[in-house]
Amino acid sequence: MAAQKVLYIKGDRDVEVTEPKVVLSDILMMECTDKVLLQKLKALKILRFHKSGRQRQVISVLKVIEMIHGICPETDVRNLGETDIIVTYEDQKTPAFAWHILKTAFVVLITFFGAAFSIMAFNNDVDVSKLFDQVYELVTGQTSDGYTILEISYSVGVTAGILIFFNHFGRKRFSVDPTPMEIQMRLYENDIQTTLIENSERKGEEIDVDTADSSGTHRT
Repeated sequence: MAAQKVLYIKGDRDVEVTEPKVVLSDILMMECTDKVLLQKLKALKILRFHKSGRQRQVISVLKVIEMIHGICPETDVRNLGETDIIVTYEDQKTPAFAWHILKTAFVVLITFFGAAFSIMAFNNDVDVSKLFDQVYELVTGQTSDGYTILEISYSVGVTAGILIFFNHFGRKRFSVDPTPMEIQMRLYENDIQTTLIENSERKGEEIDVDTADSSGTHRT
């Protein structure tokens, strides 16, 4: 009796592909002592997108295991990754360089004026200028002209606080920890992925073991 072959598979929760025909090697990392079987499984088609434009499809790892067993029933498949994989297909089109510059400039302007407005609105709401005038007059006994060490220190402190909080300036990082923006983006991505998977399951659109056709022809 032949020894049972062990196949290890690992897939990320969200995978992006550039070709409409999707094979296992596009969405999974696989390892097996039988290299012939491994190459055969890597070329196994898991689904196919037929429409153009950005599309998504959720695949259950159980469906992947079922397809692997269809080729090699004696294989012991051990999943080390996610149980549901979101496959995103999008035609790769490189935008013009001028469009990149325009988008970057737009984001910079929105961020700059948005942050400036927020700071000014906060200062106006708590009346920081009046507070500084009172503190300056209380300490020095003189009337503030609006341009004292308090205003200068506050401006420098706000700038330093923003840089320290966001943990980087340009490409320079102040520590090896991820920035608050990176953390929020990852949390946002996780929420999106969870919603996509749950919506796909509720609508019955996920490619699972009870799906008759896994080619994606009736799913995308």
